[in-house]
Amino acid sequence: MAASVLPTDWIKNWEKSGKNDFLQLCQDLAGKPSSEVFLKDLQTALYELCWNVVQGSLKVDVAASLLADVMELREDMPSILADVFCVLDIETGCLEDKHKRDHFTQLVGACLFCVPDAVLKERLDPETLESLGLIKQAQQFNQKIVKIKTKLFYKQQKFNLLREENEGYAKLVTELGQDLTGNVTSHLVLESIKSLIGCFNLDPNRVLDIILEVYECRSDQDEFFIPLIKSYMCEHQTLCHILGFKFKFHQEPNGETPSSLYHVAAALLQHNLIALEDLYVHLLPQDSAIVEEHKREILEAKQIARKLTMVVVPSEKSEDKEKDKEKEEEKSEKPPDNQKLGLLEALLMIGDWHHAQNIMEQMPAYYATSHKAIAIALCQLLHLILEPLYRRAGVPKGAKASLLKPLRNKQAPAPVETFEDLSKDVFTMLGYLGPHLSHDPILFAKIVRLGKSFMKEYQSESKQDTKDKLDSLLSCFLSVSDQVLLPSLTLMECNACMSEELWGFFKLFPYQHRYRLYGQWKNETYSNHPLLVKVKAQTVDRAKYIMKRLTKENVKPSGRQIGKLSHSNPTILFDYILSQIQWYDNLITPVVDSLKYLTSLNYDVLAYCIIEALANPEKEKMKHDDTTISSWLQSLASLCGAVFRKYPIELAGILQYVTNQLKAGKSFDLLILKEVVQKMAGIEITDEMTVEQLEAMTGGEQLKAEGGYFGQIRNTKKSSQRLKDALLDHELALPLCLLMAQQRNGVVFSEGGEKHLKLVGKLYDQCHDTLVQFGGFLASNLSTEDYIKRVPSVDILCNQFHTPHDAAFFLSRPMYAHQILSKYDELKKTEKGNRQQQKVHKYISACEQVMAPVHEVVVSLHPPKVWDDIRPQFYATFWSLTMYDLAVPHNAYDREVNKLKLQIKAIDENAEMPLNKKKKEKERCTALQDKLQEEEKKQLEHVQRVLHRLKLEKDNWLLAKSTKNETITKFLQLCLFPRCVFSAIDAVYCARFVELVHQQKTPNFCTLLCYDRVFSDIIYTVASCTENESRRYGRFLCCMLETVTRWHSDKAIYEKECGNYPGFLTIFRASGFDGGNKADQLDYENFRHVVHKWHYKLTKASVHCLETGEYTHIRNILIVLTKILPYYPKVLNLGQALECRVHKICQEEKEKRPDLYALAMGYSGQLKSRKVHMVPENEFHHKEPVNITTPGGLQNGPGNSSKPAAAAASATSKNEEGTAEDAEKSKDKSQVALKNASKNPATVNKTSSSNGSSTPNSTKGSKEKEDKEKSGKEKKEKKEKNSGSTPEAKAGGKEKQREEKSADSKEKTPKAEKDKRKDEKKEEKSKSDGKSADKESSKERDVSKEGKLKESSSSKGEKNPGPSSLKSPVPRSEGPESEREQKRRKLDTHSSPSHSSAVKDNLNDFKDSVSKHHANHSTGLSKSETDKKESEKSRDRSKEREKKEDRKDRKRDYSNSEREMSQEAKRRKDENGTGSSKHSKSASPPDSPRSNDKDNSKRSKSTSKDKTELSKPDKTSGGKKESRHDKEKSEKKRDSTGAKEDKKHHKSSEKHR
Repeated sequence: MAASVLPTDWIKNWEKSGKNDFLQLCQDLAGKPSSEVFLKDLQTALYELCWNVVQGSLKVDVAASLLADVMELREDMPSILADVFCVLDIETGCLEDKHKRDHFTQLVGACLFCVPDAVLKERLDPETLESLGLIKQAQQFNQKIVKIKTKLFYKQQKFNLLREENEGYAKLVTELGQDLTGNVTSHLVLESIKSLIGCFNLDPNRVLDIILEVYECRSDQDEFFIPLIKSYMCEHQTLCHILGFKFKFHQEPNGETPSSLYHVAAALLQHNLIALEDLYVHLLPQDSAIVEEHKREILEAKQIARKLTMVVVPSEKSEDKEKDKEKEEEKSEKPPDNQKLGLLEALLMIGDWHHAQNIMEQMPAYYATSHKAIAIALCQLLHLILEPLYRRAGVPKGAKASLLKPLRNKQAPAPVETFEDLSKDVFTMLGYLGPHLSHDPILFAKIVRLGKSFMKEYQSESKQDTKDKLDSLLSCFLSVSDQVLLPSLTLMECNACMSEELWGFFKLFPYQHRYRLYGQWKNETYSNHPLLVKVKAQTVDRAKYIMKRLTKENVKPSGRQIGKLSHSNPTILFDYILSQIQWYDNLITPVVDSLKYLTSLNYDVLAYCIIEALANPEKEKMKHDDTTISSWLQSLASLCGAVFRKYPIELAGILQYVTNQLKAGKSFDLLILKEVVQKMAGIEITDEMTVEQLEAMTGGEQLKAEGGYFGQIRNTKKSSQRLKDALLDHELALPLCLLMAQQRNGVVFSEGGEKHLKLVGKLYDQCHDTLVQFGGFLASNLSTEDYIKRVPSVDILCNQFHTPHDAAFFLSRPMYAHQILSKYDELKKTEKGNRQQQKVHKYISACEQVMAPVHEVVVSLHPPKVWDDIRPQFYATFWSLTMYDLAVPHNAYDREVNKLKLQIKAIDENAEMPLNKKKKEKERCTALQDKLQEEEKKQLEHVQRVLHRLKLEKDNWLLAKSTKNETITKFLQLCLFPRCVFSAIDAVYCARFVELVHQQKTPNFCTLLCYDRVFSDIIYTVASCTENESRRYGRFLCCMLETVTRWHSDKAIYEKECGNYPGFLTIFRASGFDGGNKADQLDYENFRHVVHKWHYKLTKASVHCLETGEYTHIRNILIVLTKILPYYPKVLNLGQALECRVHKICQEEKEKRPDLYALAMGYSGQLKSRKVHMVPENEFHHKEPVNITTPGGLQNGPGNSSKPAAAAASATSKNEEGTAEDAEKSKDKSQVALKNASKNPATVNKTSSSNGSSTPNSTKGSKEKEDKEKSGKEKKEKKEKNSGSTPEAKAGGKEKQREEKSADSKEKTPKAEKDKRKDEKKEEKSKSDGKSADKESSKERDVSKEGKLKESSSSKGEKNPGPSSLKSPVPRSEGPESEREQKRRKLDTHSSPSHSSAVKDNLNDFKDSVSKHHANHSTGLSKSETDKKESEKSRDRSKEREKKEDRKDRKRDYSNSEREMSQEAKRRKDENGTGSSKHSKSASPPDSPRSNDKDNSKRSKSTSKDKTELSKPDKTSGGKKESRHDKEKSEKKRDSTGAKEDKKHHKSSEKHR
């Protein structure tokens, strides 16, 4: 260390540089602050210097002169040097080397002038001092020290008691005890005391003790005794010792310290006559004992709590009770007196807060105030301090508070005048008081009122700098609320007034602050104090007791008990109630009813507790199967809805919670919003609406409320207003809408990553339904201004907020309706013309003004190509209208009015009802009736205006620059499909809108094509729906089918509504409409064929979905089928095919997927009940040959008569008679030729009707047909005998029978019906023979084309598939199948390719067809003359070819029938063997569409080179779009072409194998 401070170089070069360096070092060290580190460095430097002198390295005089210079650097330098000398003195005294000792004494002697003698005498040894000459003799010096110490510390100064005289003490007591009211002062008494001491030789300390004794007895005379003691006293210590002895005296085992002694001690402390730390040590118990006691109390409280929550066996209960009694007896023994608390109380009584606070700090938190006396004393002090401020700011109007006397002493805390003064002492005092403010409810109320007054001042303050100052006060009030007010409320027993008072203060805080306070109260406060721990346990115990007994019957008494318990401990009570509700949802109703005795604060706490329960991170929101939302969440959501509706609870918190969850990408909690809106606003969202409800929902608000919902929604005005206010005040309306709209896709793509598909669907539905419900609420409850102000325009919603288009229009729609109405009202006011015509014109101009900007902005939503076919005006009109605008639900209005009339009648007849109640009820019903009638009238006028507007607009709706097909595609894609699954009413709206567009005779809108596209290929749409969407889609299809069925039912209706409409033109190119041209219109009979084809397409799609085995496909198609049940199936054999397939689903899914089983069973039952309404196919559409020409549905030439699909439809007579499987196969064989016929009319001559039933000329074919049918019949009879004769047995054995039946193409209908149909066929044949010649002459135009196109069509085969999907499927003739064919089919039924390519191909075929129509149309007119000649030649050629083909056909049929008989024998043997299950699978009729479609796809691959890529495993491209034309012509050539087709078919089947 020495080297580091004083290097040796300095000593060597002392004179040159060392001296200066050392001096500089000392100056640096002396200049620094006098901390221990720098002082030590300085001492070390001086020590080194002196040590060098002792060693002899440095001369004494040199060092002494240097030290003299150093002494001037600091005032305490002599003392520092003396310390150094002290150390050296000890060190050198131990050395044997005398020289070093001499050097040391010389150095000290040289420094005597700079270090005072007195300092050296303190520090150095007496021997050293003697050698220095500072003292004479060391021995005498030591003796003197001993004497002085003995006198100072050990000798007692005592008066001789013998000299004291008792008379003196008597006089002293008399002097002190005299009446002090007169002019007696402490000064006069002191003089007397002095005289007495002198006269009677009294001991001054005993006099002081007697003065204190008298003061103790006259403790109210502070003004006299305090100055007396002050002037009498010499030392504070003496007074403290005397007081200590007094306290010690009372510390006996059963001693009790008198309060007067505490008062004296407190007064002396307050006037600083004694120090607290001096007195504190004399008091008992020790601080450590207090801490131990506190810990013990907490443990005891926890044990009590544990006992209360434990389940105890009765035998154990009695033992516990005995133990408790023993403990209570022990406690009843008087505890030793706590003098510290007694002194604390006295200090608080006299207002000495400073010393009281010091004592409290020595103890555990709230230990002191847990003693009632201290708590009350502190409360009393607070009363006095708060008095002035409370008088000014806290007293309610009209209240008269009693006056409080202020404290007389000046040392007490000053009373507060302003809120800023509170932070000096009041908040600190309250902090020490904590939960024990409960002892003084009046002070509690005062503080709450002051808080209320402060909050009002804080909220009204506008200046920022003042507000910043108030912010610190706000945080203090929040702390007081958390640490004092709420815990104190817990300890107040059911004080509802305090709870309401506190709510008056709390409601001024934002809900975030309040919920934070409740959170602290619930989760932390109860564990801080033993008393609160006990209270919590008792509350839970009591809550359990009440909840066990709560039922619907005892709601009132239980509610009162819940109310009493909730006033003090709402958080604990609600936490338990909510936990019970999460387990038992049947408690919700009684609990909600029993909450009516709660205070406002409790309702707010309930809202917080619900949110906390919902946000519980430990609870899973999904059930263990991961497919459904947890029941606890559903229960809490139901409770939310019921509680928020019934009671005035603030909604901001729960709404913000849902918003935050959505922001975080979690949509589970939308369930809460859904329930809240449903209960509070009365807006139900359900897809299970009845038709009557749905009809009511298309009316006005009043009709919706009366007839649109399951529950009668009443008295929602106030609750919906509250919900609206909460949304608007916290700006949550639009964010919630946008988040829900965005979250719909988020559910699928973000949230649904690892979730089960079923759950993702449910969450999507929940999100969507809540959006619809919430949007509906905003539309009906927000004023026009509020709505327009908050909801931006469609382009902003879509482009900026990325809202899906359907949701964006849904949100904007009410805004447009509002704007149009307000603009209309403006225009009506400006011009007061009352004529209806003028009103309509004003309405239209209002629409134009409002919608024109919308037409402009929607253009940005889609690519420019879209607007080539449909106008933005049409797009905007479709999306902006609702069912309310299109039709008036007169039936619904009448229904509700009649209900009200019945109610009035019932009220009149009710004799028990009081008269005044009768009157009120009747008035209500009558008012409601008037409202409904007024509303109906208003809607009627509105609908008329809207229809007039649409009539004017319709001509500009559809441009159709490409084709009608493209137009319909765009319409379906952008309008119909997105909206029909949006809501149940939108589904109805879409169907009605299509009908309306048709009725308005809109140019370029092909109704036929639109319906066709809707009913064809529904597989994709169904598969991509969620559960609720499939319900809505089903409803949409049902409404579409309703319209179609109405037209189909009666020719007169069809002619009236469709006969002369452009929608039923069969020309697909965009053109002007020539209404008079009947040749281009689809006639009634052909329309019926088309409808049958649609029914068949629906069956095919349904069977496909049911066969996939996919959960979603099966569930969705069953839902859709259930919805369309009133109008489908109508044809018996289609119904049977469906029934069979659904029956199979029931068997397969019974154990695997019970929900699918339930759906299938439900549908199956309903389907069976509808069977009586089904009709055979020949009744559904007329099956005898119809007089038709070239299929106008496929030809664009206006000269062609247009009756498409008639031939196709008539040819399907056998399709439904045989199994669906045979139907498909027969259709496949004839499909190639028919496709050519559909495109090139010339080939119609070659194309034969595949059934043979409508062939006029080929009698051979018909005879063969009858023979086959008879043989098939016999086989079936045998089969039935084996398998059982009952219908059930038949149904059960159907699948086994089908393998055998497939060879014969037998039908599923009963025998009688088969015979009947045979007779009809024979009649048809005979009729058709007679008519064929006439038909030939009437179809000259068609024949003209045949000659030209005949050769090319026969060579092309299936290269150019049929363009239109408006034809029924065409089965081939029902000849016996080859064995190879059966095997191929068996293989086919087991492997099903995906249906995706099929739908694509179908669309592609359709597009191709449209482009080909144009070509056909252009060539048709110019070449009609030359074609006539060529057609004559072609007819001769075809007759020759026909004869050859006939011969081949007969031979082939004969060989097939032989093969069939041998096959039949083999099959019977195998019937009961293991192969039967395979047979049943491969032979089930609904399987046929899939297996045969594969066949089609194979054939189309082999024949169409240019379409190889499009026709991958194709299910529908070949079979779906065939047509049957010109039966009579085609039947002439049936045999020749039939044979060719059969050959082709066998080739393709071999390839397939």
